[in-house]
Amino acid sequence: MTPTVALLGTLDTKETEYAYLRDRLRAQGAEVLLIDVGVRAPRALVPDVPRTEVAAAGGADSAALEAGNDRGSAVAAMAAGAAVVLRRLYDEGRVQGALAAGGSGNTTIAAQAMRALPVGVPKLVVSTMAGGDVSHYVGGSDLAIMPAVTDVAGVNRVSARVLSNAAAALAGMVAAPAVEVPGDRPLVGATMFGVTTPAVDEARRLLEERGYEVLVFHATGTGGRALEALVQDGFLAGVLDLTTTELCDELVGGVLTAGPDRLRAAGAAGVPQVVSLGALDMVNFGPVATVPPAFRDRQLYEHNASVTLMRTTADECAALGREIAEKLSAAQGPTTVLIPRRGLSALDTDGQPFRDEAADEALFAALRDGLGDRVELVELDLHVNDPAFAAAAVDRLDAHVRAAGTTPTEGASA
Repeated sequence: MTPTVALLGTLDTKETEYAYLRDRLRAQGAEVLLIDVGVRAPRALVPDVPRTEVAAAGGADSAALEAGNDRGSAVAAMAAGAAVVLRRLYDEGRVQGALAAGGSGNTTIAAQAMRALPVGVPKLVVSTMAGGDVSHYVGGSDLAIMPAVTDVAGVNRVSARVLSNAAAALAGMVAAPAVEVPGDRPLVGATMFGVTTPAVDEARRLLEERGYEVLVFHATGTGGRALEALVQDGFLAGVLDLTTTELCDELVGGVLTAGPDRLRAAGAAGVPQVVSLGALDMVNFGPVATVPPAFRDRQLYEHNASVTLMRTTADECAALGREIAEKLSAAQGPTTVLIPRRGLSALDTDGQPFRDEAADEALFAALRDGLGDRVELVELDLHVNDPAFAAAAVDRLDAHVRAAGTTPTEGASA
């Protein structure tokens, strides 16, 4: 079967560019299903899915959107509808990937629609917004964003090359043979930071020995969102959330936040989870010069030329403890919290710059006071990176997953 690409575009403003993309996809051997996510009717290009159908899928009326002349409302409505339409087309087997191109409006609509597709389905947006922070477009998905270089306004000697390359990339992805992954080992998601790497490496080794496949997420905002998204999509049998540092950035204003809903997905889905406090001793910023003036007198550590870390205070740690307790106490599945009493990261140990026992104790005390009776709290006289700590975390998670009815094959390997 010839693969089909969903081409999502605001045809009222990008008709010429989308006709070019359609033709380039066809030249690469792909079929095209054109979805109009614009507000007004295109001049000549006839879509396979008209804007009226997209608007209706989002609970809106296209005529009302056009008459309202409210760009923000129109973008929101068409984005919601495009997500419904695109997912339905994928579930029906009518499209195998998605492509779009444009500025902030088209990128917003297309990105929301493509995030509705499962991980592994090819998805690409050529965007004028690619040079900035695109985390809100990508979310927890595998959406690829490609710089447009010029504005997506006409087909010229530069934009033609960029759009043609994008079409060739997407056509190649949908035509590629499906990846066959051997085995059916239960999937576990684990969170890691550079300063908790020894803990997660050891835990991953132990879990793999017990028959699990481990997906490690770098806790840089994107990683946390990806973990939560895979939990919501039902991919994971368990979560080993040893590195919850993204909560610090959301609370204090660092640059690596995963958003306010971090640490909720596993509990809401009833997925077994073991949670710890890895790297809650730090907030992340970029180069030293980018640290906000309000924090310049705080305890800072230049991790490298691109990353500056700031030690969390006792008050911030107490607030983090209360937040974790509130979120985990609402969990519907088996949940354990492990406290590493000898330190939260490679920088929070004797002789290192972030060692602050009083701040750590404020975190621990808030957890003791706030966790509900259904959450198991275990305090260990170990550092988070001690091998024994990783072993204890694996023991707890393995017990929870098996009690939930999943039995891995011990000794299985990748």
